[in-house]
Amino acid sequence: MKQTSGTIEEKVLRPINGVAILILNIIVLVVFCFLFGFGIFQGVQGHDVLAGVMIVIAVVGVIGSCICFSGLKAVRPNEALVLTLFGKYYGTIRESGFYFVNPFSESNSPVYEKARGAAIKAAKEKTNQESVYASVSARKRVSLKSNTLKNEKQKVNDGMGNPIVIGTNVIWRVENPTKAVFNVEDYIEFISIQTDSTVRNIARLYPYDVIDEDNDESEKTLRGSVQEIADRMESALQEKVETAGIVIEDVKITNLAYSEEIAAAMLQRQQATAIIAARQKIVDGAVGMVKMAIDKLGDEEIVLLDEERKAAMVSNLLVVLCSGKDTQPIVNSGSIY
Repeated sequence: MKQTSGTIEEKVLRPINGVAILILNIIVLVVFCFLFGFGIFQGVQGHDVLAGVMIVIAVVGVIGSCICFSGLKAVRPNEALVLTLFGKYYGTIRESGFYFVNPFSESNSPVYEKARGAAIKAAKEKTNQESVYASVSARKRVSLKSNTLKNEKQKVNDGMGNPIVIGTNVIWRVENPTKAVFNVEDYIEFISIQTDSTVRNIARLYPYDVIDEDNDESEKTLRGSVQEIADRMESALQEKVETAGIVIEDVKITNLAYSEEIAAAMLQRQQATAIIAARQKIVDGAVGMVKMAIDKLGDEEIVLLDEERKAAMVSNLLVVLCSGKDTQPIVNSGSIY
C-alpha cells in the first residue's frame, strides 16, 4: 500500500476460493461439535480434566469457525469490494466470484452507509419505510456499472448575461473504487455537485444565440454548437471527478431555453429577425423580376416607355410583388398617355 498526496494507490487482491474454505470450515465445525459432545461424555465417565480440555478446545474451535464464516465474500459482476483491516486499507477485489479474505477485514461502501443512516433516521421517526428497505437491499459493494445522472434544469446566465434554463444528462461509472471510497465522502453526491458547477461555469462562457448576424459562422453559441459545448463540459467535468476515480463517458444537453422572464421578448426578437430576412428575400426577388420585365419589354420592342412611365411601372410592380395581400388589378381601357 502506498499513500501519496492524500490519495491511496489501489491494491488489487486475489484471495483464495471461498467454496473450498466453506466446505473445509463446515467439516471443521462438525469435528469440533463432535469433540464437544465427546468431552461431555468423558466428563460423565469421570475424566474431568480430559473432559475440560476437550470442551475448551471445542468451544474455541467453534468460535473460530464461526469467525471464519465472516471472511467469506461474494462479488457480483461489475462490482468491487474495498476492504480495510483495523482501520487501514487492506485491498480491493475487482473480479466477480466467491472468495475468502481475512475475517477481521471490513468492506466499505458510501452508498451502504448513506442508506443505513437514512434507515436509522427513518426508524427513529417511524416514517419513510422506503429508506428502511433501501438499507436492507444495499450491499457493501462499489458498483462499476455505467450510471446516468439526470442534472435537473437550472437557471444560469449565458455569455451575454441573459438568464437561461439548461439541463444535462451525464453517463458515468466508477473506474477506481478505492479512490471513490477513500478520496471523497460520497462519490454520488460529489459528481452531482460537480456537474452543477461545471454546467454553470461552461454555459456562462457562450451566448444562447447569435445577436450579430455578421458573426454567426465564427461565434459558438449554446443553441448552435451544442455538441462542441457538451464535449467541453465532459472534459471539464472529467478533470474535477478524477480524484474520485470516476470516468465520464458522455454528457448531453437535454434542455435549453430562455428563462421565463425574457422568453417572450426573445421570441419577438427571433420573429422580427425571421420577418426581416423573409422581406429582404422578397424584395431581392421582386427587384430582379421588375428589371427582367423592363429589359424584356425593351429588347423585344413590345412597348417603348419613357423614364417617367418606367418609374410608374416599377412602383406598381414592386407593390404587387412585395405586398402581403392579393392586389386588385385595374384595367385601363384608354391610352396610357
